[in-house]
Amino acid sequence: MITKRQVLYAVLAVIAASAIFMVLLNMPAKSPAVNQFDQNIQTTGAQHSEKSVVHLYFSDKENSFLISEKRALFHSDNPAEFGKIIIKALIDGPREGLMRTIPAGTILRALYVTQDGTAYVDISDAIKDAHPGGIKSELFTIYSIVNTIILNIPGIDAVKILIGGREPMTLAGHIDLRFPFKANMLLIR
Repeated sequence: MITKRQVLYAVLAVIAASAIFMVLLNMPAKSPAVNQFDQNIQTTGAQHSEKSVVHLYFSDKENSFLISEKRALFHSDNPAEFGKIIIKALIDGPREGLMRTIPAGTILRALYVTQDGTAYVDISDAIKDAHPGGIKSELFTIYSIVNTIILNIPGIDAVKILIGGREPMTLAGHIDLRFPFKANMLLIR
């Protein structure tokens, strides 16, 4: 014989199961921004199987212009991954008599690309702490990063620089870093 208590438990179990089912059924799918973020952080060994020639922008000896130095780097079809490879090579410095634009000891913390084509480059505090200062040096540091990324990776139209995971006002006191930068061809020779 079934008691009233057993019937009550059965009804509560059915209600609970129905509530769980409804919650799972109405749960939103991943947003496109999350899917893009997942795509940016995905890496596979097959993406780095061939090399591409890229142009890294360093300062000339007189600190007057940015000059490109060709490098053969492993290529990735993922813009964020390819950007990481390129920026790490830029941080390592020039090989052909040009001048470094990013202080030694600087580390790339992260790089990701949004759907609108903006690359966010997060660099360690060493870029600010060891920077020589001066408006021209600051300008060349910023545009060596910006031009190197935009002119080598299709689909990236702007670069936003972060330092230590934060949005600083400036790098060395002169140039506003609060907004993304476009490439500046006037600094290149």
